[in-house]
Amino acid sequence: MREEHIKINTEYIKLDALLKFAGAADTGGEAKLAIREGEVRVNGEVCTMRGKKLRPGDRAELPGLTLVVE
Repeated sequence: MREEHIKINTEYIKLDALLKFAGAADTGGEAKLAIREGEVRVNGEVCTMRGKKLRPGDRAELPGLTLVVE
């Protein structure tokens, strides 16, 4: 499994925006579908809220990829 650290300069980043920013999804629609289908875990739990706010220290996991927000 690959792990990437994503540095943000704001208080938080929304889950769908994180997936697009990190290149895990090419479009917002692709990110929305992956989230809705339950393919994304946030801090170890399945998350179906695309507007979920992730702050430094949070982790988003997709099959084969972990994104760590810094």
